[in-house]
Amino acid sequence: MNLEPFKNKIWLSTATKHEDEMKYIQEAFDTNWITTEGTNLVEIERQICEKVGCKYAVSLTNGTAALHLAVKLAGVKEGDTVFCTDMTFDATVNAIVYEKAVPVFIDTEYDTWNMDPAALEKAFELYPNTKVIVIVNLYGTPAKYDEICAIAEKHGAIIIEDAAESLGATYKGRQTGTFGLYNAISFNGNKIITGSGGGMLLTDDLAAANKARKWATQSREDAPWYQHEEVGFNYRMSNIVAGVVRGQIPYLDEHIARKKAIYERYKEGFKDLPVTMNPYDPDTMEPNFWLSCMLINEEAMCKQVRSDNDTCYIKTSGKTCPDEILDTLAKYNVQGRPIWKPMHMQPLYRMHGFVTREGNGRGNTNAYIAGNGIDVGADIFQRGLCLPSDIKTSDEDFDKIIQIIRSCFE
Repeated sequence: MNLEPFKNKIWLSTATKHEDEMKYIQEAFDTNWITTEGTNLVEIERQICEKVGCKYAVSLTNGTAALHLAVKLAGVKEGDTVFCTDMTFDATVNAIVYEKAVPVFIDTEYDTWNMDPAALEKAFELYPNTKVIVIVNLYGTPAKYDEICAIAEKHGAIIIEDAAESLGATYKGRQTGTFGLYNAISFNGNKIITGSGGGMLLTDDLAAANKARKWATQSREDAPWYQHEEVGFNYRMSNIVAGVVRGQIPYLDEHIARKKAIYERYKEGFKDLPVTMNPYDPDTMEPNFWLSCMLINEEAMCKQVRSDNDTCYIKTSGKTCPDEILDTLAKYNVQGRPIWKPMHMQPLYRMHGFVTREGNGRGNTNAYIAGNGIDVGADIFQRGLCLPSDIKTSDEDFDKIIQIIRSCFE
């Protein structure tokens, strides 16, 4: 393949700037609201509530802060078990651990790469006293909420929705960020819209919103002096960051449309390869297509072995693996990423509970065999990768990236 490396690096996903952000930042400076109050904060809370369809939004420093306060609002205490999506970023779990609770990881299913409802039902058999479920919409694809919400209701459990990756995605016409009693979104620099940082807690419960706002302001009491009766946090979003978010919100649908076009371009470019794209059910859900990902068919995988910090693989004609593709992309100045490594495989959480649809996933000697349906998250991690999905990358550059990836199968 006679292709030259990209002169300018192709990134996985970066912020896309428009002209409005500087207008609202400048407005904050001109009015001297360079603080954690101001018009930008008021406006983004109003606009996100309107877009998502929730009643109340609390602007915070990041999505992790929103998740942490959601866990507190759910009444999680030290020693409580909390069911959590297994294939996710560590921030989801950190919010549970901050409250000294015990995360129990629920395996993934192949249809959406999200929490498996069958495994969740099995988890209630093993941990019947659990009353909180933290669920993630992976890479912008909604989970199977009809099934999951029914299971939660059956067992009297609260849902916390980590919608950090899925702003603008819908399940049966309903926006993500509304399926939990408490929900979190993120405006991190690589998200579908960004403030460089920032996040929000979303809820329909006014008392919960007020409580979260108080906790985020160091739990200051309503008194003439600084009065504190409980532990609080400095989780307030800056009016400057809110200015960036405010300038981004009008472009959310435009960003989603471009992300979907990228996903479809990859899908068409790989249609004759032994791979599939990150899946969703078009009859019930519309992802925001935040990241396009691919999964290599089991029979097309060359041998790949990963330790905690390193990897090796054997190049094989007609076959490849995620790490070979990622290495090849890097040679052409292109950034890709492995799929989120499941939490039950992380050194920090290897002693924690892990439940598959077959039951307790720990101690099963077949748990990591690809395709056996026992440990789905481990299988997807082994065979999957995240593709460059930056909306500023041109179609011609995506076609070149497709060529590079195709070459790995030769």
